[in-house]
Amino acid sequence: MQARPYGEARLLNRPALIEYKHMRFLVSDAPSDSNLALYISEFERHCAKDVVRVCDPTYTTTPLNQLGVKVYDWPFGDGEGPPPAITRDWIDLVRARFGTDEGKTPECSIAVHCVAGLGRAPLLVVIALIEEGMTPEESIAYVRERRRGALNAKQTKYIMDYKRRKSRKSKCTIL
Repeated sequence: MQARPYGEARLLNRPALIEYKHMRFLVSDAPSDSNLALYISEFERHCAKDVVRVCDPTYTTTPLNQLGVKVYDWPFGDGEGPPPAITRDWIDLVRARFGTDEGKTPECSIAVHCVAGLGRAPLLVVIALIEEGMTPEESIAYVRERRRGALNAKQTKYIMDYKRRKSRKSKCTIL
């Protein structure tokens, strides 16, 4: 690891890359206008084409929009589970970005952040993992291995009670 020159700016809490099958997520705490350039550098390094912020805005989105990065504002309560509309929109975004081809290596990622990057953002990633077939227990463990301290007890209960949406692959035939 190379030493950084004295005074060079860097992120105190590095984003966590969470990859599974054909999906790639970058989970972080919230940028501010003063350090947004550092986050943009991380987003570019991981080819984030989408940024989902699930907390109140702490920065202007103009620099991201100018780079062609789409920012989604889907805030919900700290320590809570997402409302059904946000869950639906999240799953739709994940499917639109990554498709359903499990054999495909993801070229880009979806960045998702909340205030500390430990609750709401990892919770959305866990939902995506469950939608891809992981059990709630597996998905929680998988995210926690990559983002220490993720998910509080209330969010863990939410995940344990979460019901996977019906797969679009299923075909029902009525005879």
